[in-house]
Amino acid sequence: MPKKDFPPLLLEINDPPKSLRIVGELPKTEKYLCVVGSRKYSEYGKNVCEKLIEGLRGYSITIVSGLALGMDAIAHRAALRARLTTIGVPGSGLGEKALYPVTNRNIANEIVDSGGALLSEFPDDFRPHLYTFPQRNRIMAGMCHATLIVEAELKSGTLITSKYAIEYNRDVFTVPNSIFSKTSEGPHMLLRLGATPITQSSDIVTALGLRPREELLQMRDYSDCSTDERELIELLNEPLSRDEIIRRLGKPVYATQTIIATMEIKGLIEESMGEIHLK
Repeated sequence: MPKKDFPPLLLEINDPPKSLRIVGELPKTEKYLCVVGSRKYSEYGKNVCEKLIEGLRGYSITIVSGLALGMDAIAHRAALRARLTTIGVPGSGLGEKALYPVTNRNIANEIVDSGGALLSEFPDDFRPHLYTFPQRNRIMAGMCHATLIVEAELKSGTLITSKYAIEYNRDVFTVPNSIFSKTSEGPHMLLRLGATPITQSSDIVTALGLRPREELLQMRDYSDCSTDERELIELLNEPLSRDEIIRRLGKPVYATQTIIATMEIKGLIEESMGEIHLK
């Protein structure tokens, strides 16, 4: 991939890669959010990561992470479930035999199949070394508008990503945790340094400068919509498949398909990746 095709923010850092290898396509979304955390995650951290990312469903946000064991894999899987595009940046080459870790190769395939991408500055057959993980962390921090730290001990690679984010003048978000947990030490240190505390998905949406879904609904003028159309609008507080819309509305299939088609023509809704959402 030539530099002109890099994620735009990556070109702003002082040490961008000379070239990037890509498998898949870079998503055309408004915001890129790096989500990283400890390999030794807690059940709390796992639940928080999944809940926060699920709450971003329907927003123009791409989740970027390092394809590593632990919180990285949780973030990628949560993004896939929420139908958000996601990008994996491993500390290895992207060749089938070199991609690391082996246990996450299925996730890597799902990422590409779902419309996301894998990125690496290393040759395809390059196997990881200790130095390659911090090196790839700068790419994740550099290409994203913000970095979210879920759990991290004070001496962890996760905090290297936050260090790069701060250096590149990117926003850093983090999740408060129990004072008795070792994996709280990193987030609480970041909070003392001025990181944005995140306790719900709407905190991320606001901090990224996106409009909350409720505000978007209030801004739209639906005065010329029929009763059936308004019923569908209320239903689409999250993207839904056609089959799910038909099931929830409880109307004849042909009638629901007509409502959907009319609203698409009006520019009120659109279909993307098999789901219908408000425009």
